[in-house]
Amino acid sequence: MNVTKTDLPGVLVLEPKVHGDARGYFAETYQAERYGDAGIPAAFVQDNVSFSRRGVLRGIHLQWPRAQGKLVQVVQGEVFDVAVDLRRDSPTFGRWVGHSLTGSSLRQIWIPPGFGHGFLTVSETALLAYKCTDLYSARDEIAVRWDDPDLAIAWPCKAPLLSAKDAAAPCLAQIDPEQLPRLRGREAGAELSHPDPAR
Repeated sequence: MNVTKTDLPGVLVLEPKVHGDARGYFAETYQAERYGDAGIPAAFVQDNVSFSRRGVLRGIHLQWPRAQGKLVQVVQGEVFDVAVDLRRDSPTFGRWVGHSLTGSSLRQIWIPPGFGHGFLTVSETALLAYKCTDLYSARDEIAVRWDDPDLAIAWPCKAPLLSAKDAAAPCLAQIDPEQLPRLRGREAGAELSHPDPAR
């Protein structure tokens, strides 16, 4: 497995080793010890599958204070996948990285807790699967507008198909900073701090 660091500390791109022949292929897409060595925790508690048609954009989504780390990959088709640093005191706050994920490459992206996530389907259809480090919590969900001019994400589509919820999402500057995660330490990649120490 090849592991590549991105411009956002903690966000990783992983390329599992694919064993292929005339019959097809085989690949390990998660193995706790190996992924743990790469810096990805083994405590995944929920697996999700998302099917989308061409032009569908989902995001930018964040869960806080019940934060989720996500290990994302495409099983079929292709998406442009984006991670945004939403930790309010991070040196890379508001910065984003984007990568193409395809079912043929099985490339994955690790998005740590405290980062927003979104993706745009660029193939006819796409099937995306991802593992989460915490359970979904509707009351902790935050959405940031996909075309926020301050983020300036270079989506490869100008008029995506959005849910009503995503279409109504506020820009980052409109969100109370106290609602966003922060770092416990000043170093990027440090453990997140919750506003409620009892959580």
